[in-house]
Amino acid sequence: MQETQKAGTAKKRISLANVAVLLIVTTLIGQLLGLLRLTLINGKFGPTGDNSTDVYFAAFTIPDFFFYIVAAGVLGVAFIPVLSDRLAKHDRKGMWEVTSSVLNLLAVTMLVVGAVIFIFAEPIIRKLYGMEGDRLADTVFIMRCLALSPLIFTVSGILTAAQQTLGRFFFYAIAPLVYNLSIIASIYIFAGTSMGIKGLGLGALAGGILQLLVVMTGLIGTRFVWRPKIMWRSEDFKTVLRQLPPRSLDQGADQVQTVVETGIAGRLGEGAISYYNNAVVLMTAPVLLIGSAISTAAFPRLAARLSQGRPDLFRSDFLRILRFMIWISIPVVIVSYLARGYLARIVFKVGSAEIALIFGLLVAAIFFRVVYAIISRWFYAQKDTKTPLFVSLFTISLNIILAIVLSRPTAYGIAGLAMAVSICAAIEVFVLGLIMVLRDRGLLNIEFWGGVGRAISVGGFSMLAGYAAVSTVPLSLDDVGFLVLGGKLAFITLATFSVHIAISGLFGLDEVRPIFTWLKRIILRPIRGAY
Repeated sequence: MQETQKAGTAKKRISLANVAVLLIVTTLIGQLLGLLRLTLINGKFGPTGDNSTDVYFAAFTIPDFFFYIVAAGVLGVAFIPVLSDRLAKHDRKGMWEVTSSVLNLLAVTMLVVGAVIFIFAEPIIRKLYGMEGDRLADTVFIMRCLALSPLIFTVSGILTAAQQTLGRFFFYAIAPLVYNLSIIASIYIFAGTSMGIKGLGLGALAGGILQLLVVMTGLIGTRFVWRPKIMWRSEDFKTVLRQLPPRSLDQGADQVQTVVETGIAGRLGEGAISYYNNAVVLMTAPVLLIGSAISTAAFPRLAARLSQGRPDLFRSDFLRILRFMIWISIPVVIVSYLARGYLARIVFKVGSAEIALIFGLLVAAIFFRVVYAIISRWFYAQKDTKTPLFVSLFTISLNIILAIVLSRPTAYGIAGLAMAVSICAAIEVFVLGLIMVLRDRGLLNIEFWGGVGRAISVGGFSMLAGYAAVSTVPLSLDDVGFLVLGGKLAFITLATFSVHIAISGLFGLDEVRPIFTWLKRIILRPIRGAY
């Protein structure tokens, strides 16, 4: 008991800010590696012809679909609140029993899923994406290499969720880096060989295994004990199972949307899958960097507040995090839109104009998906996975309909897919936010809206600064190379964020105070040390 209490005390000492910084830094590194990976893939293989990158992107959709629809719902939002309850009661043994039960059940399920993917890869690809010949064969090979990915990522996710409950985020943060590095290594190993783009499937398989080994290293010192059984009668296990279907359907619906969009793109011409998926990666990077990193760091704390019977602290923490995420998202969206051409040309040598066009239509989704990341946690912390599910099913259904209508050759083509995503991301946040406010009418008070209003006003100045920076260093046809394009992008980013931070300070926004405090320490500490 004493040991468990000490563990709980240690957990309470963990700074949410430090965890957020860790996740943001490692997510940033991961996104940079991901962009490097895409740059190398596009540079070595290209979107059309032999070894088309369409093959690479299409192969991942089905394994990802099964992972999200079966297991992703349990990882974090349906799992951590139950583990937090066990930890709050100083019952670490019960916590590990629930973890083992969930791990065993989903591992067996995912093993069956992997077998299905391996056996039926060819008919699935032919039917969904209309591929034939070498494109079909290459896609099937990569997909079969990825057949075990749902199992590997499920085990990794369950183990990292348990570690997050204990306040351990380091191995969760660095594990994806190993995965990216493995695929990057496979690019150099197999590009120019007879394996070609198929070798990336082997790189992804090796990366998944290495990622799992890193995650398992994070169990050292936790005294995790795996039990080869499923405790069907455990109330906590039953709670997880009840929470699992809504969240899994929510995640699975997102993947259905991805599969549908990939299918539509595949019929819009060779290279369309690559152009669209590359633009989506650019959109996803800031969402993961801000939305996922911060909300992941905050979620165990939010769940713990409710487990401790402190809804007042839960509300104050939630509002503080929501306001910060809105504030920081504004300059990110501005830079993403104004500098979309610079970014696309840096990362993608081929098809950068098409990718920049699609990405420009996706930037609105960046803001709304960042906001959604924390608003959804408001429901998940209260063990409500059904409400986000119903809202997601509605918006995803609408997204698919809009995607089909807007992407017709007589309408907007591939750009229509991006338009549908941004429209539905806004609708999803509005509907879910309205439900949240109706349940807690005093949640979004005058103070909150005043802070948001000032942040939007600051955003106007940031937009002017960004536009002026773009006008100062315009993108020309002769601009090539990382130093030239990267220098211009850095100038635009620095100008926009500097004005955003400075004007936020003048407006007295709470979100910027920690930055000024940190700057004062950096600037004034040497002066004080001189006396």
